[in-house]
Amino acid sequence: MTAPIDPVKMTPINSKFWLLLAIASLLSACGGNEQVVKPDNNAGYPTQPQTPPQNFYRPPVSTYSGEFLKPGELEPAVGFWRKTYVQWRRSEVAIHDDRYLDVVYEVMVIPGYVAESLTSEQKDRVKQRREFWKVQLAALESKLRYNAPLSGSDREIITKLQNNGRQLNSVLYGASQRVRSQRGTRERFMKGLEISRRYERQFRQIFREKGLPEDLALLPHVESSFQPSARSSAGAIGMWQFTKGAAKTFMPGGRVDLCLDPVASTKGAANYLSHAYRKLGDWPTAITSYNHGIGGMRKAQNTVGRDFVRIVNAYNGPAFGFASRNYYAQFLAAREIASNPMAYSLNGQE
Repeated sequence: MTAPIDPVKMTPINSKFWLLLAIASLLSACGGNEQVVKPDNNAGYPTQPQTPPQNFYRPPVSTYSGEFLKPGELEPAVGFWRKTYVQWRRSEVAIHDDRYLDVVYEVMVIPGYVAESLTSEQKDRVKQRREFWKVQLAALESKLRYNAPLSGSDREIITKLQNNGRQLNSVLYGASQRVRSQRGTRERFMKGLEISRRYERQFRQIFREKGLPEDLALLPHVESSFQPSARSSAGAIGMWQFTKGAAKTFMPGGRVDLCLDPVASTKGAANYLSHAYRKLGDWPTAITSYNHGIGGMRKAQNTVGRDFVRIVNAYNGPAFGFASRNYYAQFLAAREIASNPMAYSLNGQE
């Protein structure tokens, strides 16, 4: 259980608190000219912290996105991935909370030319901003603990953390350890849309003939951006990112050499997802198993129950990290965009 922050008298203030404030001031002074920074477009910055009225919180409403359940509690994550896919370019990096994805501290712009992969210097710039925000959050936690005066930027952070009716005590504790960075993928997603048009009719037919929802054909937007020759550091290859072991089980004829064939690997993906759905019983969990494995998701169900939102929020399996927790939200975001790209200004023109 998370311990609440209990403000007490300032005196005596321990040396650790002053050290944090000193580091925060130094980083702020040193980092001011490192890169261009713009606030998140959807974030309002009031000068005073806002206390939600008693009727502020509303239980999230679950809906359906096509045939796929869309739990209301996942909307902040779905919205985050929509921004990643269509709003933020590859030169932009969101510094955010890795649990509460509507908490975006800043969107930094990397200066100069930015390729598909970052240079060592560019990675260092991003790391500096992550460290900057870690210090800011640790300092804010200490200020509240010792009842120290708050700055305007402290109040802005508090407003972000309290969004959606969250209690500050529960979300601020440990926030400095949850700082993460996410590059935008607008250019990559647009390229994936272009490639997907070549295969969409055939892919949809494969899933339809298998008795599965046709929109599962959009999953490569999450896996590879429809790059037929994509390869991951974990050894997964092709548009559908099959590993050798999965290919032997689910690929037509068990042929590993078909992983780079878009049509054959789509048939393999349909075989896998049909099997996963039968084993796990619902699409959110079955789709997440494409990242975390059927055995891994069955263990999650056995540990915390079958409610998918509870799995996302409460399951702490050793390999169930950020990517697994967010996989289904990414799919929902990609599906919504790919189903109506004009609504997101993705008409092939930059």
